[in-house]
Amino acid sequence: MRKIKGMVTDIQRTSMHDGPGLRTTVFLKGCNLRCAWCHNPETIRFEQEIIYYAEKCIHCGKCAQGCYTGARVVCGKEYGPEEILDIVEEDRVYYGKTGGMTVSGGEPSAQPEFLLGIVKEAKRRAVNVGIETNLSMDFSLYKELLPYIDCWMADIKMYDEEKHLRYTGASNKRILGNIRELDAYLDRNLIIRTPVIEGINSGREELEKIAGFAGGLKNLWYYELLPYHPLGLSKQVEGGKEMERFETPDKERLGRTAAELGKMYNMEIKIANVSVKS
Repeated sequence: MRKIKGMVTDIQRTSMHDGPGLRTTVFLKGCNLRCAWCHNPETIRFEQEIIYYAEKCIHCGKCAQGCYTGARVVCGKEYGPEEILDIVEEDRVYYGKTGGMTVSGGEPSAQPEFLLGIVKEAKRRAVNVGIETNLSMDFSLYKELLPYIDCWMADIKMYDEEKHLRYTGASNKRILGNIRELDAYLDRNLIIRTPVIEGINSGREELEKIAGFAGGLKNLWYYELLPYHPLGLSKQVEGGKEMERFETPDKERLGRTAAELGKMYNMEIKIANVSVKS
């Protein structure tokens, strides 16, 4: 039998921001979108590459011998599903009833065979599985994943199709259609999330449209707003374009908007995993 292998950017343990409970997040390498504000530029390409952290460089001129300061880091390593789950299970004692493994990216469904192998192995070992996905692929893939996923976290980055195309490089028609179709199969385990970027999608009108869409889903668990942060600017992928800086949304204004929308659509809204009182 052929053994499945895939490219992984990182395996982050004890994460509190990638789904319910304490989780181990597996970041698969490669993404089919090109979000202008991406804070994980090292997950965009599918192949192994070098990340450069300028603030760590001491200009010693010894790059060829290996970087001693961590300014140049190799990003990307091949794993098999069993190897990943061996790491995930090291923290099983901390997961409790709600935690587990989350598969993220990049876009995990961009490596469909590898993703399916991971979640099947997780279910074989009775590990709770979450997925962070842009839901932009053909729905048949997500339907195949249904028996193995306990928590779905799907992004609606913008409701306006023209703006979505401009800032991510793709239309959102299939994404919205896939969310509607997925909703029919779930059982209150769907989280809709929006990365909020000041001046791009932080306005009341745009967020209200997304919240209205989310509030109309039958199996929505909650809607989460994720304020932009410039983490990606510290990472320069060698040979890649320099990341653009955006503004972080006003915390108080976003909180007020979230509270109003939660009350309007009778749903729970969180900001960076913290519930907002309506």
